Amino acid sequence: MRDSLLVGVDVGTGSARAGVFTPSGTLLGRDEHPISMRRTDANHAEHDSEQIWQAVCAAVRGAMREAAAEPAQVVGIGFDATCSLVIRDAEGRPVTVSRQGGDQWDTIVWLDHRALAEAEECTATGHRVLDFIGGVMSPEMEAPKLMWLKRRLPESWSRAGIMLDLADCLSWKATGSLARSQSTLVCKWTYLGHETPGWQDDFLGQVGLEDLRERAALPDRASPVGDDLGALTPKAAADLGLTTKVRVGAGLIDAHAGALGVLGAFAGDVETIDRHLALIAGTSSCVMALSAEARPIGGVWGPYCGAVLPGAWLNEGGQSATGALLDHIISWHAAGGQPTPDRHAAIALRVGELRAAEGTAFAERLHVLPDFHGNRSPLADPNALGVISGLTLDSDFDSLCRLYWRACVGIALGVRHILETLNTRGYAIDTLHVTGGHTKNPLLMELYADATGCRVVESAAPDATLLGMAMVAATAAGQYPSLDAACTAMQQGGRERAPDPALRAAYDKDYRIFLEMLRQRQAIDAMV
Repeated sequence: MRDSLLVGVDVGTGSARAGVFTPSGTLLGRDEHPISMRRTDANHAEHDSEQIWQAVCAAVRGAMREAAAEPAQVVGIGFDATCSLVIRDAEGRPVTVSRQGGDQWDTIVWLDHRALAEAEECTATGHRVLDFIGGVMSPEMEAPKLMWLKRRLPESWSRAGIMLDLADCLSWKATGSLARSQSTLVCKWTYLGHETPGWQDDFLGQVGLEDLRERAALPDRASPVGDDLGALTPKAAADLGLTTKVRVGAGLIDAHAGALGVLGAFAGDVETIDRHLALIAGTSSCVMALSAEARPIGGVWGPYCGAVLPGAWLNEGGQSATGALLDHIISWHAAGGQPTPDRHAAIALRVGELRAAEGTAFAERLHVLPDFHGNRSPLADPNALGVISGLTLDSDFDSLCRLYWRACVGIALGVRHILETLNTRGYAIDTLHVTGGHTKNPLLMELYADATGCRVVESAAPDATLLGMAMVAATAAGQYPSLDAACTAMQQGGRERAPDPALRAAYDKDYRIFLEMLRQRQAIDAMV
């Protein structure tokens, strides 16, 4: 088993992680290295993709050391990443995306909202590509960011010769191949993976991107997830501490890799997979629902063909700030301080004590709409704002705990809002499969069951997103005949939690208030 090891790489917003796996899905070693992000204002965020590659290489080498693995034992590798946009020139050199200059800042981070106006322009076209992204263009997608770049930094646009999602950039760094994953193109580039041709040139022309395909070196067809893109180049092998016999699989957007890791058990039964929802939750949260047929849902991204599994359609919802919101609550409050893991743990402990003493009356008049960074789903409103109702003059630690708890409740009710929207459009979801940083927060894990009424399964895999990329690596390396087969063989199961029926009435009331607050916010926003 150790003669055919697999490496999965996951690049998130703040770090690059790598894991070494056996072909059965057992994690042997894991390592993580931070990546930098420059924020010049609330809507602009940039990465240095070369620094990301260095962090990836350090993480792979660290994971190999922890696994006590030899380079010759590794046969496959796969990269996932956030849906950040990387700009290079025709020779592969970085091109700045920053108003402040500096070619090292060549990547617009996924959460960057500089292109709000351009996103609205895309939506106003009414083009049929919108039918496959939930009806509304998000500023987190690539088309509006590319429009912004062409208009606001024309020199960078004229220098550009390669434009890639970050996951595809990592595969390109590894192999030299400019192939693009179906995961990235259908979800973020308005490519229709179920049609030929997939590119809709009339839409690109409408938004002023008629030269995009040539300028970005985009292929005519996307590569299926797990496709063998080739072997590591000598330079990449040296950087990563591996060998040139390692095959590289077409990767995914990071949250989609998490969906692969937690829903892999159902890959062989696409007809019933629509009872299961993947919740990949960290700084932000993504929810992934798979089905055998296309299910267009307003305000929910997709349906995307083949974005996670071949033969399956994906609907993707999400919340733009969840872990980030809880960090913000701590930093913002007078009794908060730094949002360290220890601080989160201390708050959770005190919340438990206060709830034990006060029961469901604890903070019952405090309510939070968690849309502090817009509402990704199901309203698809990037301009939505957070709302807090029920504040007093209290500023001590217990008041922080009350606000933190109700922010957690608001986050869980936001998931319920997405879930109920999906279930009115053909899904029958009754089980949430959760992975990511939220699994370390006992309050959220409790609420995901009790506030939604769903069974919650926490993956038994130490890192389900890395497991998903190991499945991709195994497919590319020929360890299994298909991605479906790799997922079924390598899945790790999970630990289950059922909702507490005694709390249903209280959370049903909270949800009615949540919906009323949404209605009132919309009414206020409509006033002129």
